[in-house]
This record gives sequence, structure tokens and C-alpha cells, in this order.
Amino acid sequence: MSDSKTDGSPVRRFLEEYPGTEIIEVVLTDLNGIYRGKWLPVSGIDKVLDGKFKMPLTSVSCDIWGRDVPSLCRHTGDGDGICDAIEETIRPLPWLNRATAQLFLQLNAEDGTPWEFDPRVVLKRVAARFADLGLTPVCAPELEFYLFSEGRDEDGLPIIPSTRVNAECRIGGQLYSTELMHENEDLMHEIRESCDLMGVPQDGLLKELAPGQYEINLHHVNDPLAAADNAQLLKQVIKSVSRKHGYIASFMAKPFGDRDGNGFHTHVSLLDRDGRNVFDDGTDQGSDMLRQAIAGLADVMADSMLLLAPHRNSYRRLQRGVHGPLVPNWGYENRYVAMRIPNGEGAARRIEHRIAGADANPYLSLAVILAGILHGLERQLEPEPPTQAGPGKPKARLPGNWETALAAFEQSEFIREALGADFQRAMVEIKRVEQEQFLAQVSPLEYDSYLVLA
Repeated sequence: MSDSKTDGSPVRRFLEEYPGTEIIEVVLTDLNGIYRGKWLPVSGIDKVLDGKFKMPLTSVSCDIWGRDVPSLCRHTGDGDGICDAIEETIRPLPWLNRATAQLFLQLNAEDGTPWEFDPRVVLKRVAARFADLGLTPVCAPELEFYLFSEGRDEDGLPIIPSTRVNAECRIGGQLYSTELMHENEDLMHEIRESCDLMGVPQDGLLKELAPGQYEINLHHVNDPLAAADNAQLLKQVIKSVSRKHGYIASFMAKPFGDRDGNGFHTHVSLLDRDGRNVFDDGTDQGSDMLRQAIAGLADVMADSMLLLAPHRNSYRRLQRGVHGPLVPNWGYENRYVAMRIPNGEGAARRIEHRIAGADANPYLSLAVILAGILHGLERQLEPEPPTQAGPGKPKARLPGNWETALAAFEQSEFIREALGADFQRAMVEIKRVEQEQFLAQVSPLEYDSYLVLA
């Protein structure tokens, strides 16, 4: 924890730079990727910086509806943990009317041990293993999202806003249309400006394939925790600024069954102690370490699916014939595979991991990707040959539904060893409660199909 009494405190420097700050929003990210925290008056920040601020240990293990999971409450006694301020994450929230800052926290047990239910702690431990090997992951996420009008239509579906370019046409979304970007100029500029004010290194906005769908990319950074922070913050900026402009920004993996889903692609390379990319050996094929990393990711991808596709809706995105891979394959400059190796200069040789949906927790998806890379490097695994063709009709080798993914995750020795047994248990308990809740609901389609005819 930083010494809050010295001039070296980033929080103190921030408050000097923004003396009108009224509220500091202190937040943890839960296992579903949702912020949980409190608003504190500026006068209350001393308690946080002095290591005396508490949050329940279960505050990061709620289900998707924000409810306590009874088995995890019993496991922890529903006691409090101590929160450390991650001081370098202090930043303004520019879309709010009152001057508010945000500060990320790390949750620890009462004895100071980092709490394994905190997803940032999970990623931090995986990143430390690279440091021990003299390697530095360089990561760059890409996030797709939909813009919807507020409310729902008469069938309860999200409303895609009409545009001057497309009117009410839903056949296509005008991929890469700059004219549609012009129509949303005020919104897009405010997203960009908010990112700049918050230090989120966005790297371009574009119109995606489906109506109402967009994508924003992030610059690569050589710190996995910063990369995940940036992705989490980017989602917050997009949602918050869109709400201000009267839109719902949705990162739901598959809002419509007949339109493209939202992906969360992550680019990863590795640098050695001298700053050289270990995936580059001067050839177009890349190094042995590149292939070992690919092989490791493929070997554990089935075990990892619950973190890459964490929700019931996530599996609607992973279908044949779309850019949602079903098998742990790879290829050069091929967007139909799970792991794409983009063309370009050797110094930028990298893996684009394409499985995760935009609904994934950035910390956990990056943690399991990096752990998969370590799995391959440490065992010097060899991958299957690269895939050159399109999607075709592959035999599915990844869990194709939520229930199968949960079973694979629960039984996985890789998850237990790489990410922690307590974390594994917490994730299983949360997802089991969520699955039971969905199974208890009777859908309108069931009434339409069975009410009269059964």
C-alpha cells in the first residue's frame, strides 16, 4: 500500500490537480465483471489509503443479479476483508454532473493475504509467473458492442435505432461505414474524449458488421493488469456515455439469434528481458515459442470456456459459419479460427485469441489466456497444423453449452493449479446458482409450443 502521507501518493496528487472533487467512487470488480463499491466523500479517503477500509469478502462473488451465493457466504462466514487502494488507478468520471473520481481496490483477507475471489488478484498471480521467467506479456483487447434505443419493442426485444443511411433496413449494418460514424459523431467523440481524460488508450473506432454494432480497439500495453483495467474501463466509458446520449450500449454476447454477436478478441505477444518479441524468429511462421504457446492454449481451451463464455447467452455466439470458433484451431491470417496469427512485421508477431465474448470478465479471460500460454511453454507442446480453409463443418471439440463448460471447468486440474482452487470453487458455485435460476424459468416459447398441444 502506498504511503498516503507522502507527496508520492497518486491519489493525493490527483486531488491537488482536481480540487473540486466531491466524491470518490471506490470499486472492486466481481467475478462476473461487475463493479461493486461505495461512494465516499473526499474526506473519507484517508481511511482507504491507511488500509482501514473494509468490504465483505463475498462482495466480489455475487451472482449476475447481485445476490449473495449462500454456499460462499458459509465458506467465508460472510466476514469483511481489507481493501488496498490501487492508487495509480485514480481517475475522473467525466460524464457525471458532479465532480467524481474513481479508484480501484484490491480485496485482501483480514490477515492481508490477497483474496482469491478477486479477479484482479487471479490475473496478478498469473502475470507474476511470467516475471519469474523473464518474460513480459504485451496485450491489446478489442471489444464489440451494440447501440440500442432505450426500452424494448412489443416483443420484448432490444430496439436497433434507425439511421439515415439504413433507415429501418436490418439486412446489413454497413461494415466500416464512415457515414454512420458521422451520424453518431457527438457520441463517438465523447467516448474518445472520455477515454483520453481517464487515460484509457483507445486505438480507433469502427462500424461493425451488424446493424447498430460497433468496435473499439485498445493500444497494446506491456502490463497485463493495465490491459485488463483498460478493457474494464472502456466498457464503463462506452456504457456511461451512451446512456447520457439516450442509448443502451450492450456487450451481451448474442443479443439476436440471427445477427452477429459481440466478440472480445485479445492480442498477445511476449517480450524477453532485452525487449525482443520471443514469438519472432525472423520467419513468416514465427518461433518455436509461438507454436508452443498456441499448443498450450489449444490444450486447455475446453477447460477455459467458462471464463471465455461465462453466461447462458454466451454460447449462442459460438456457432458454425460465423466468426465464433467451435474448435481450438489456429491459422495465419484466418478469422475463422480460434487463434489467428496476423500478418505483419516479425517484431509484432502475436496471437489473436478470438474465443471470448464481450460479456467476459477482462481480468479472468486474460488470466486464463496467459495461463494457457504458460502451459504450452513450460511443457514445450507442439500444436496441430494450422488451418487454412474457412469454417466448413468442423466436429465441435469445445463445450457447446453452459452446462458442459461448467462441468469441464469444475473438473479441470489446469484451472485448479493455474488459477487457484478457491477461485475455481467460487466460480463454480456462482455459475451453478445462475444455471438453476434459468432452469426454473418457463420461457414464452415453451408456452407457445406446449400450452395447448402438449
